[in-house]
Amino acid sequence: MSHVVKFAALQLTKSWDLDNNLAKAKAAIRDAAANGANVIVPQELFAAPYFCKKQEAKYFELAEETENCRLIQEMSALAKELGVVIPVSYFEKAGNTFFNSLVMIDADGRVLENYRKSHIPDGPGYSEKYYFSPGDTGFKVWQTRFGKFGVGICWDQWFPELARSLALNGAEAIFYPTAIGSEPQDPTLDSRDHWQRTMQGHSAANLVPVIAANRTGVEVDDGIETTFYGSSFITDHTGAKLAEAPRNEEAIIYAEIDLQATAKARHAWGLFRDRRPDLYTSVGKLAV
Repeated sequence: MSHVVKFAALQLTKSWDLDNNLAKAKAAIRDAAANGANVIVPQELFAAPYFCKKQEAKYFELAEETENCRLIQEMSALAKELGVVIPVSYFEKAGNTFFNSLVMIDADGRVLENYRKSHIPDGPGYSEKYYFSPGDTGFKVWQTRFGKFGVGICWDQWFPELARSLALNGAEAIFYPTAIGSEPQDPTLDSRDHWQRTMQGHSAANLVPVIAANRTGVEVDDGIETTFYGSSFITDHTGAKLAEAPRNEEAIIYAEIDLQATAKARHAWGLFRDRRPDLYTSVGKLAV
């Protein structure tokens, strides 16, 4: 018995024409669905350019409440029309607090529980702590029409604890919507391969496929230029890449994965059987 799901990851450029960004994302999702994709993963904060390059109060105007978010409403209608699952990353306003958030939209258009990004980075060109509070939802795994899926948003992807927690909670695949590229303080630093290997390691260590969707192109805002390095990819349950997008081009990538076969391999390998939680107490402490 098999359970084959076709996954797609979107890799698009962004501009300050927000209506065009939405139209482009919807067109790409339609293309992916027309090519048989069941689950379509857009990038992190795909409604706009990556505005966190610098601390600017004007960008708080981009945030919306979950219940009134135009992006979520449009994606919900599209998911229902096409019968696809879409994890939607957005800038959330909750009273006087702001989060980097994501809702999973099921294939019938239902908006499932909200996830708020747990790990918030702060550094040159990535000033997210100015905009976002650390998430208070805990990690999320959603049951959808096509399977049980978990998510880590961008910086979350560097933490093995998140991937392991999602796998322990039943995730059959993990999605990583992302916005990552050049480092303004060091033009010689290229973390693309390190970034990929980190998620490939999470995949291999948990025997769970990974779908990573990054943006591409050059964005210049408030005097800071960032070249996003694309390279979105999809792995099998051993961390091997099944599909990969180029660095500098828009793309939609696809992979068909038998989730029943991956579950069988995960159970047979014994990684979860042989865990020793009694020895891992230091993982739950900031300092040892």
